[in-house]
Amino acid sequence: MTTTAPAPSTDAPTTPAAGGPGSGDAERPTAPEVVPLRHWLRWGLSAVAVFLLAQLVWTFFTNPQWRWGVFAEYFFNDAIIRGLWLTLWLTVSSAVIGFVLGGLLALARMSGSPLLNSFAWTFIWFFRSVPLVVQLVIWYNLGYLFPTLGIGWPFTYDFWFVEFDTVRLISSTVAAILGLSLHQAAYSAEIIRGGLLSVDQGQIEAAKALGIPRSRRFFRITLPQAARAILPNAFNEVIGLLKGTSVVFIVALPELFYTAQVIYNRNQQVVPLLLVAAAWYTIFTTILSVAQYYIERHFARGAERELPPTPIQRARAWVSRTWVAAQRPLPPSSVAALTSTSDHEQ
Repeated sequence: MTTTAPAPSTDAPTTPAAGGPGSGDAERPTAPEVVPLRHWLRWGLSAVAVFLLAQLVWTFFTNPQWRWGVFAEYFFNDAIIRGLWLTLWLTVSSAVIGFVLGGLLALARMSGSPLLNSFAWTFIWFFRSVPLVVQLVIWYNLGYLFPTLGIGWPFTYDFWFVEFDTVRLISSTVAAILGLSLHQAAYSAEIIRGGLLSVDQGQIEAAKALGIPRSRRFFRITLPQAARAILPNAFNEVIGLLKGTSVVFIVALPELFYTAQVIYNRNQQVVPLLLVAAAWYTIFTTILSVAQYYIERHFARGAERELPPTPIQRARAWVSRTWVAAQRPLPPSSVAALTSTSDHEQ
């Protein structure tokens, strides 16, 4: 018996040919378009900042009242340079004395002695409460309260060992150093104390359990870790001290700002002389900021796995990449395009 195969049903789905319009590749969903977020406020503020900066630079070159010729004449003036050196000397000496005394006060604040703790707290409270200008005037006029100073019997004014004339002993320079140093010590003490308290107490307890001496614990374990918290605020104080030396004009000390005042009171060139003082302050503030960056980077070696590149290293890397890209031969397609463009221009 012969059987006939049934005809294929017309209702059955047919498989499209490969590559046809109904193939699987055509039915795959397309990737969504990624639209970057537009920061309109940021762009607007950036445009305003660029406009203000351009306006400021434009006034520097178009306004004759800046008198850049007078600025260049007095920038390296002998009196200005002497005032600058006095400013730097006051800053360095006051910073050293202030931070050494501030370190001792910080240790006294953290000690278990109620007497030392109370004395340090009272010192910090007093010198942070009285303005710096008032302190300078008090030190400069100390001879009004004590005409003579020396060593003698307690609770008397009988000096039997050494006796000094206070007016000659406390000159304007000594008064400036005393005022700046004691004022700085009060703030430095709290900065150093905060840095010491930031160290994990578990490490100190572990060092005690290992029998490490107290001095070694402080200088090898506590202080290096506290330095990361101390340094930013310490450099901020030093920069503030550099600019704060300008207040010693109250005791007629010829530092940078006072010298500029004397000169512009004589020749009436106020703005150029103020620009000279501002430029010198800016230069040395920038030097301190750069030093702060590299010192903080040095103390961050034990806390970060990989230090970020410095600006000099970034510049060298950019120059290297640019040089390699310039030496790399062009692909054939780019060469052909350049050749066709040159032929068309001819």
